[in-house]
Amino acid sequence: MLEPSIDLLQTKINSKYTLVTLSAKRARQISETKKVLVDNPKSHKYVGMALEEVYAEKLYLEEELSI
Repeated sequence: MLEPSIDLLQTKINSKYTLVTLSAKRARQISETKKVLVDNPKSHKYVGMALEEVYAEKLYLEEELSI
């Protein structure tokens, strides 16, 4: 079971596509640097760690306004 759940993650980032893209990029960074932004992550996989960062609001997306 995915922890945190997709429903909880979507309260932080609305789009599933954006959530997947953001967490995949962050997972790649974690695998290269071995640095995680949350203390004692529950997941042992990089994508799970990235999702935990999203839920803890350590990893977020800044939206740009286009005029």
